[in-house]
Amino acid sequence: MLGKIVIISGSPGTGKTSISQKMAENPLNERAVHIHTDDFYQYIRKGYIAPWENESGNQNETVIEVAAASAERYFAGGYEVYLDGTIGPWFIEPWIDIAKKGIDVRYIILRPDEQTTVARALNRKQQSFFPLSHEIVKAIWHSFTNLSVYETHAIDTTTQTIDESVAAIQKMLLEGAFRIA
Repeated sequence: MLGKIVIISGSPGTGKTSISQKMAENPLNERAVHIHTDDFYQYIRKGYIAPWENESGNQNETVIEVAAASAERYFAGGYEVYLDGTIGPWFIEPWIDIAKKGIDVRYIILRPDEQTTVARALNRKQQSFFPLSHEIVKAIWHSFTNLSVYETHAIDTTTQTIDESVAAIQKMLLEGAFRIA
């Protein structure tokens, strides 16, 4: 089966959603879907905990597992999948399990510098479901600074426009970059 699941990750303000959406809308894709993981948090009607809170661990794991299952099902239906979310290496296991089934899963971490990330996150329209502060964005950004074996999956997009980032990512994907196993 051709196609792949491409995870675009990073902290708020890195351009995950804009890049994933543009990649899914690429005219070269015959069938593609963009999954925005923030939506899965908004489905929770009782017991919601802001995902950056210490008590949110079980909730966040559930949301990531649901997003992974959705991505896998879209892939099985013949869709190229572009998924954006704050998916650090601590949430990679469901994606490794999918890759072990022979599905091409790519994992990309957008990592502009801290100052750029914070400015982008705070200058965009704030979502009532995810109210961001300077401290929250900074803390999430720092969680992506020590990626261990996934350091080669990080891209510095500090000076790039969304279109430049999309072009660079598409080129690297064609070259086989960002695979997880």
